[in-house]
Amino acid sequence: MNNIIMKTEHLTKLYGRNKTEALNLLKKGTDKATVLDKTGVTVALYDVNLDIKPGELFVIIGLSGSGKSTLVRCFNRLNTPTRGNVYFKDQALKTLNKEQLIQLRREKIAMVFQHFGLMSHRNVIENVEYGLEVKGMDKIKRKEIALDMLDMVGLKDVETMDLTSLSGGMKQRVGLARALANDPEVLLMDEPFSALDPLVKRDMQFELLKIHQKLKRTIIFITHDINEAFKLGDRVAIMRDGRLIQVDTPENMMSNPADDYVQDFIDGADRSQVMSVRNVMITPSTIVWSSDGPRRAIQEMRANNVPSAYVCDQDMQFQGVITLEGALELQKHKTKVADYMIRDVTTISADATIADVMPIAADTKFPIPVLEDGKLIGIVSKASVIETLIPDSNNNH
Repeated sequence: MNNIIMKTEHLTKLYGRNKTEALNLLKKGTDKATVLDKTGVTVALYDVNLDIKPGELFVIIGLSGSGKSTLVRCFNRLNTPTRGNVYFKDQALKTLNKEQLIQLRREKIAMVFQHFGLMSHRNVIENVEYGLEVKGMDKIKRKEIALDMLDMVGLKDVETMDLTSLSGGMKQRVGLARALANDPEVLLMDEPFSALDPLVKRDMQFELLKIHQKLKRTIIFITHDINEAFKLGDRVAIMRDGRLIQVDTPENMMSNPADDYVQDFIDGADRSQVMSVRNVMITPSTIVWSSDGPRRAIQEMRANNVPSAYVCDQDMQFQGVITLEGALELQKHKTKVADYMIRDVTTISADATIADVMPIAADTKFPIPVLEDGKLIGIVSKASVIETLIPDSNNNH
C-alpha cells in the first residue's frame, strides 16, 4: 500500500436492529428504500471500495442521503463501520484503541467541518493554536506556527480578532488554518464551503487549490456541487444511496459516465472548466517547414482547402503561421517560408481548459496551435470549442 494512503474494503454502515437480514437483501441487489421498508434498517453505506493516493485531492459527491458524509467520518472512525475495513496506510483503524485513535486524529488525520467548529470563547490565534496546545507544544513555537498558517489562508494580521467579528468566509479560513497547524497527512473536509455565498466560495476554492499545490497534503473533500467537485478534484467519486457509482478523473467521467445517474450530474456541470484542450484538439492537416519555398506552401494549402499553414522546424518546434497572402508574396520574392510567416501567434498548452481557450478563440484568425515543450501537437478551432460546450446527445441515454 505504499502508493495508497487511505483505503476502504467492502465498507458498510447500517443503522437498525435487523442488520443480518438487511445485508442478505443488499447482497441480492435490493435497493435502499426496499431494505428500509422490509427490515427497518437504514443503509448509510454498502460495499464501498476506495483507494486514495498520497497528495491527492479526492472529491466525494452525492445528493443528501447518498452516504458521502457517513463515508468521510469513517476515515477517522467518528463512524464505526458495520462491516468492512478502513486503512490509514497499512493500519486498519478498527485495530486502534482509544488512545491511538485520539493520537491519529490529532496528528495524522484532521477534519474541517461545514459549520467551522470553532470555540467562541477563544480569539482567532487561540483557535488555530488549540491542537498544538493540546499536544503540549510551547507557547512561542505554537504561536509561530499558527501565524504561518493564518498567513497561508489569507488571514494575516487578524490573530487577535474575536470570532464574532468574522465573516463566514473568514471563519472557514480559521478552521482550515487550525486543521493545517497540526501538519496532518490527511485533511478531511465535509462540505466546508456550502454555507458560503458564491463569491466567497469561489475564493475559498482557489485558496484551497493554492494550499494543496504548496503543501501536497492528501485532501478528501465532500460536496454536493458538481462544479466544485470537477474544479477541485484530481479524481471524483459519485455516490448514490450508500453505494459508490463511479470513480474517475473529471475529464474521464465527463467523457465516459457510468450510467444515467452520473450523466444527470454531469449535465449540470460547466464543461468549459473541466474539459481540457487535449480532449478537443485535432491533428493539423497543413504543416510546412520553415525552410520550404512558396510552391510547397501553396500546394499544401490548396490540397487541404485552407488559407494558412503551420510552420515548424525539422524537430516539429512551432515557428509561426504562413497565410496564402504571405505565400504569394513569398513566390514573388523567391525566398523561404521563414521570411514571410507570422511569428506573433497566440498558442496554448494541451492541459489548458476550454474556458482558457474561449477568449483566444473569439479573436483568432486561424485555429489555435497547441504546443507541448514548444512542439506543435494539435490545433483547436472555434467550432471544436463550441461543440465541447454542447452536451453530447449520444451520451444522454
